[in-house]
Amino acid sequence: MIGLAKPSISERQCRGMFQRPGPPEPDGTGYVQSWVDLPPSVSARITPATTAALEHIGAGTVLSQATHLVMVPYRPDLTTKSRFILDGRFLSVLGIFDPEERHVQLTLVCAEVIA
Repeated sequence: MIGLAKPSISERQCRGMFQRPGPPEPDGTGYVQSWVDLPPSVSARITPATTAALEHIGAGTVLSQATHLVMVPYRPDLTTKSRFILDGRFLSVLGIFDPEERHVQLTLVCAEVIA
């Protein structure tokens, strides 16, 4: 089952940083969203969000926008307002799943934001 097996560190080949929304900042014509880093950076396993994978973790929910699944060690500071930055790509967190509520790892359902 997706999200239940804890990936080894060798399977977490991507390293990125989480951010949370900060206060809006004026840009001369209005306001823009600022972002605040949530250190430390983490190793993650990123896989495409296939229909089969989403059925395992999102049964009964609407996750049609999902593009990627991101597995990271558990951290309590993530919300569905967070985003993951990986090599200049932005993955917006749509859902957070803590398999068996064990607080060991999180499976994040994300959508890539194209700017």
